Amino acid sequence: MCELLAISSKTPIRVNDILKRFMSHSIDMPNGWGLALFDGGDSVNLEKEPQPAFKSRYLRERIRRPIVTRGMMAHLRLATRGNMDYENCHPFVRRDNSGRAWTLIHNGTIFEAPVLDKYVRVQEGFTDSERILFYLVDKINAQQDGQRRILRREERFETVNSIVCELAPNNKLNLIIHDGELFYVHTNYKNSLFVRQDGDSAFFSTVPLDEEKWNPVEFTTLTAYQEGEFVAAGTNHGAQYVDDAAKTKYLYMDFAEL
Repeated sequence: MCELLAISSKTPIRVNDILKRFMSHSIDMPNGWGLALFDGGDSVNLEKEPQPAFKSRYLRERIRRPIVTRGMMAHLRLATRGNMDYENCHPFVRRDNSGRAWTLIHNGTIFEAPVLDKYVRVQEGFTDSERILFYLVDKINAQQDGQRRILRREERFETVNSIVCELAPNNKLNLIIHDGELFYVHTNYKNSLFVRQDGDSAFFSTVPLDEEKWNPVEFTTLTAYQEGEFVAAGTNHGAQYVDDAAKTKYLYMDFAEL
């Protein structure tokens, strides 16, 4: 499975050490890496490559220099859908009609979600993860068009919550999403997403990255953080994903184009 890392902080912090530890896992996650940095407003500094992070000379040099930020996402890809191309590397970024940038990383697989099928024709890559983002932004746009105004923070959360509740059944949906203000965090696969609070900073990772205390994030429930602080919890949909050997076999056959 892919690995996710995200940081939400009230004050700028140096993230080189934790990012280096995270990227060291790329030996087992060889299908690409990505990094997004957020420092307020609608700016997203996006960097990614379709090669193993441990082979990337660019990433090695990048981590040697100070990286100080209040918000970050990183992703290591182990592909189940989509070839090893730039367009299939996470994070994915898409702007809604108001100009707000939505950034998404995903560890999981969509097995059953007909509402995403139409995006196959318009997405840049071939991943189900990118289709989730297309669907989310379309939902946000529809809400804003209907109300003829930009959605408030609480309304954006409710929209994302409804999408998570819709997509979670029968799918593995470990997600971290950033909308320029909130970090949305969700898992429905046990022991696959953890949080560590350190002062006014919150760290999220697929696996604990140091000896500090990491706790499982709230299970089968969307949560939101702003500037390192927990601010909202959504509906407990109860749709836990459990590994299915037959589905997994089909996915790897599909990826290998057999």
